[in-house]
Amino acid sequence: MAPYLNIIIAVTFMAGFGLLLASVLVLANRRLAVYEDPKIDEVEELLPHANCGACGTAGCRAFAEKLVAGELQPGKCTVNTPEMNQVIANFLGVELGSQEKITARLACAGGSNVAKRHGNYQGVDSCRAAALVSGGGKGCAWGCLGLGDCKEVCDFDAIFMDKHELPQVINDLCTACGDCVDICPRDLFSLQPLSHKLWVACKNLEKGEAAEDECRVACNACGRCALDAPEELISINNNLAVIDYSKNNLASQIAIERCPTGAIVWFDKGIQKGQRAKKIIRKEALPVE
Repeated sequence: MAPYLNIIIAVTFMAGFGLLLASVLVLANRRLAVYEDPKIDEVEELLPHANCGACGTAGCRAFAEKLVAGELQPGKCTVNTPEMNQVIANFLGVELGSQEKITARLACAGGSNVAKRHGNYQGVDSCRAAALVSGGGKGCAWGCLGLGDCKEVCDFDAIFMDKHELPQVINDLCTACGDCVDICPRDLFSLQPLSHKLWVACKNLEKGEAAEDECRVACNACGRCALDAPEELISINNNLAVIDYSKNNLASQIAIERCPTGAIVWFDKGIQKGQRAKKIIRKEALPVE
């Protein structure tokens, strides 16, 4: 009988101990519980669940928390539709607010039909890998390598590679998440408001003929854009045209008109080049030298 008594005592003790621990956990849960407004869940359901970070938060959940707390306005989300943002504003009883659309921009126009290659890269199909092997054979040490790392990393299908092996951004699909900025081994992408219509599509630091010899659309540091632009909107730094966007209200197409290579462009329903820019007729890739 004694062995059974020991078992009963052990079982009773464990049951009692388990009940004690459960009571402690219940008490701790009540004491330490942090209240969370149920509106957060409802607002999160109305968001696009892109978790892109374009609103400046870590994701849609964090954005919902700040919306309910009144720290941000629904219009800050540029991925959601304006109609859905208005639904959120009405639900919370707040102003819609607004946020200018931001998109990724590429500082290179040197596709395979205008930029020289001095060798055929053979290896892992990746810009990062090619950058480690003599720049993938591309003549311009600053130019796009054209292997599409940016396209592959974009979760929103906002980037495609054109027929000249140059990435193109679809503004309507771009969430400004910054993944393309991080992946590009030559730091060619940056996030820009759509109001930045004046753009230097080049990062080449060579000058004059040396620049144009490697790429027909490279900035050659001629300085015409800086002379034509008002109030030092554009300057030439390290042989490259640089735009001072703090003076963006002064920007106009006059700055692109005399650019001989078309390296400085104007974004408005497509890419526009100046009247003096040389015409690019070649459609096929340049031969490897």
